[in-house]
Amino acid sequence: MADPLLNVLAGALRLWIRSRCDSLGSLELKLIGSSWSLLRGRLDGVSLNARDVCFQGLPLQSVYLCSGPIAVDMKLLSPGQMLALQQPFQVEGEVSFNGRQLNKALLAEPWRWLGDWMAEQLMGLSPLGALSIDTDLIELQVAVAAHQDPARRRFRLNAEQGTLCFRPETADQPRTLLPMDPAIRIEHAQLTGGQLALKGHASVTP
Repeated sequence: MADPLLNVLAGALRLWIRSRCDSLGSLELKLIGSSWSLLRGRLDGVSLNARDVCFQGLPLQSVYLCSGPIAVDMKLLSPGQMLALQQPFQVEGEVSFNGRQLNKALLAEPWRWLGDWMAEQLMGLSPLGALSIDTDLIELQVAVAAHQDPARRRFRLNAEQGTLCFRPETADQPRTLLPMDPAIRIEHAQLTGGQLALKGHASVTP
């Protein structure tokens, strides 16, 4: 039998998640635990599956996240608040990006800075003209003055030191690491079928 308190909380969380996204296709949310454990200050975990998500201008084709135990204090809840979180908790999961949608995002605000950073760091040119994923390679294009065709360079991508590592298609060229929030660690990265898939974990601080 479904736990009524967890059902109510899950419904409220679904509405809250949708309100924080620019757009959201499908969403499946599961709370792990019981009313008894929640009243004792512990939610055993949360799992989330979503597709076609746009969060702060970043398009995510699919998202799967699951959390570890979450400490809560029902006594600290204020009107309109769903969870009073007490301590940091861990989240792990995976996300995937469609190459065409990622290209569009990197050419517009608020992620234009990231596309231009990649072009400058990886090609020594700016601004970014286009990004595409071709099988297991990512290609950047930058317009060059007085040249009809843009400059192009292709890179392999893998996870290294908790972030993304760009390696030029020519192996003797130096690698470049993407700056990453220290609370986030990327453990695996894969380019395939026009998509970028990332796996990792993060520490969430209330």
